[in-house]
Amino acid sequence: MTYPQAEIGVFGGSGLYSLLDSPKEVVVETPYGPPSAPITYGEIGGRTVAFMPRHGTEHTLPPHMINYRANVYAMKQLGVQRIIGPSACGSLQPHVKPGDFVICHQFVDRTWGRKDTFYDGPKTVHVSAADPYCPTMRATAVQEAQALGITVHEGGTVVVIQGPRFSTRSESHWFASQGWEVINMTQYPEGYLARELEICYCNISLITDHDAGVEGIEEPVTNDQVIKVFAENTEKLRSLLFAMIPALPEERDCVCATALSAAEF
Repeated sequence: MTYPQAEIGVFGGSGLYSLLDSPKEVVVETPYGPPSAPITYGEIGGRTVAFMPRHGTEHTLPPHMINYRANVYAMKQLGVQRIIGPSACGSLQPHVKPGDFVICHQFVDRTWGRKDTFYDGPKTVHVSAADPYCPTMRATAVQEAQALGITVHEGGTVVVIQGPRFSTRSESHWFASQGWEVINMTQYPEGYLARELEICYCNISLITDHDAGVEGIEEPVTNDQVIKVFAENTEKLRSLLFAMIPALPEERDCVCATALSAAEF
């Protein structure tokens, strides 16, 4: 089947279920099953953009039940070369505050049981994840956030937990003691799967709360708190996406574009 083509993809996180004005819609089939939702597509700043809410249009998919392979592969079928993955995240450090944005440069995977590779055999492929987020996209995100006056942290490590439960205080304290800045439930394997398909990927972590193990935090995080803070900052996120997408360079010269060149046996 021939699908409409788009250059840039966006996965919407909790609270971001639409992005484009007057979009068209396409249902994409993949070898990995159905994606979270139909893809809507249109233009932002002269660039063709495809959008999908990773939790579904009605937020019916918890983090551990998302079909990440189908979502990323669906973007690939539309010709997407770059993916932006905004998400609601918790802070593990006092200086990273609710309402801040973090453009992560590293992740630590604490999930289990998720389908996290396209290469189950017979071909053996080992794709490097040493620097898992696209450096070009990260730099553009930071630059545009600063220009908009958004409080943005230029790097950070996100620990990705299985969910759907939040961390215990002891788990959270352990993560914080490692110096990691962000905690989330969806950044793995979404970004790594993009790398396996040589798609650039950049996360925008919108901080909604301080996690339970952060020093000085007494009240544990609740889902209502996450949704409330995300909703309060949705317009900032949309402004950043609408500034960032046209600012991305046309050509790709990053490690993401040739990730498979030394990965196959």
